[in-house]
Amino acid sequence: MTLSEGVQLVAFGLLAIMMLGGALGVVLLENIVYSAFLLGGVFLSMSGMFILLNAGFVAAAQVLVYVGAVSVLILFGIMLVNKQQPFLPVKSAWVGKAATGAVCAGLFALLTATVFKTSWAFSPEMPVGDQAIVEIGKHFFTDYLLAFELASVLLLIALIGAIVLARRELIPDTLPGEDESEALQLPERPRQLVSSVAANTSDSDA
Repeated sequence: MTLSEGVQLVAFGLLAIMMLGGALGVVLLENIVYSAFLLGGVFLSMSGMFILLNAGFVAAAQVLVYVGAVSVLILFGIMLVNKQQPFLPVKSAWVGKAATGAVCAGLFALLTATVFKTSWAFSPEMPVGDQAIVEIGKHFFTDYLLAFELASVLLLIALIGAIVLARRELIPDTLPGEDESEALQLPERPRQLVSSVAANTSDSDA
């Protein structure tokens, strides 16, 4: 084993430990903010794996898209919503847990079969460097155009949803005997009421 192979093996082991530890932290920690930060660490570890595979463009895209966009968007959504809700036991919760376990087991079996059936041997005919970027661009805008556009639409929907959930408006006090409208009000983010006296004072000053 040469020095370069040893360095690659050690780097692969460290990245694998970081990825598995971060993934376990994402699903096991009770603090959702810590889980979001660990998810960013998992994405960084994956970009390191791509670098070991000599896929520099995919590694850079991993950092820019997932770490710089998706992780930040998740953190913004978590911090802006600020949801406070007491824990309520769910009836027949074992059904959901069993279904989740079955789906996870199926995905794990599918990925395991894919790993063993895929030929990981390096082919000298595969494009590398700038030529690889050209080939990736061709596939993005031909074979995978629909998936590429759907991913951008999903990110836009998530951003709009975070803005709507974090929206806070100023409304005047309700008149005596008048029911306050509950439109666009969230229990975790009640809108701040402005007294009619303060509103009239601000109007007279204007």
